[in-house]
Amino acid sequence: MKLKLKNPILFFDIESTGLNIATDRIVEISVVKVHPDGEVETKTRRINPTIPISPEAQAVHGISDEDVKDCPTFKQVAKSLAQWMSGCDIAGYNSTKFDIPLLAEEFLRADVADFDFRKRKLVDVQTIFHKMEQRTLSAAYKFYCGKTLENAHSAEADTLATYEILMAQLDKYPELENDVNFLAEFSTKTKNVDYAGRIVYNDKDVPTFNFGKHKGRPVKEVLAQEPSYYSWMMNGDFTLDTKKVLTEIHLGKR
Repeated sequence: MKLKLKNPILFFDIESTGLNIATDRIVEISVVKVHPDGEVETKTRRINPTIPISPEAQAVHGISDEDVKDCPTFKQVAKSLAQWMSGCDIAGYNSTKFDIPLLAEEFLRADVADFDFRKRKLVDVQTIFHKMEQRTLSAAYKFYCGKTLENAHSAEADTLATYEILMAQLDKYPELENDVNFLAEFSTKTKNVDYAGRIVYNDKDVPTFNFGKHKGRPVKEVLAQEPSYYSWMMNGDFTLDTKKVLTEIHLGKR
């Protein structure tokens, strides 16, 4: 089934130095841009993360420090990447939990502050998959597409497989609407305020802490009663995006 698109949609996958959104870096990114007329563009680039790749991460994706030492840094490619992604909706596999928060953090570190994923429709193919079948990416590819995923954990292979899986999901489940607005809503588990999900909207659309001793409490209420909590978070190991959102709430901008 061909996707019905109003805007181009980007399927992307990231390989990184590790799994900490606040401190780890991108080492490879692959993006598949699907246009409303069905045209498909693919871009894959390795990145010098400027920090060591953890042994655990290298064991997964096979990319070493030596492999990327002569590659451009993310700051060098950030503006052109943001321009190429401009005006597109976003899709990925587990993207709302990891890939989007990490990419957003990299954009902020590179001083590309005007690229806002919140202004785009976000479709997480993994969430649709888990709601329907609960499997891994390789199993999803086998289940929906009837093929074995070669080169699993290669960013380009995983990205192309994710695109094929979504099209197959639309063919398999008549209850899924071929509409990015519907798919974005269906594949959203929580209404995150920040990309990392430390702050979420509650059922009254009030920004609420989603972790720690104040989990479930409105952010403004906590900051009013315990002002030091703001300083603790701003000095803590939280993402730049989380700190930015927290500050906006603190200043009454959200």
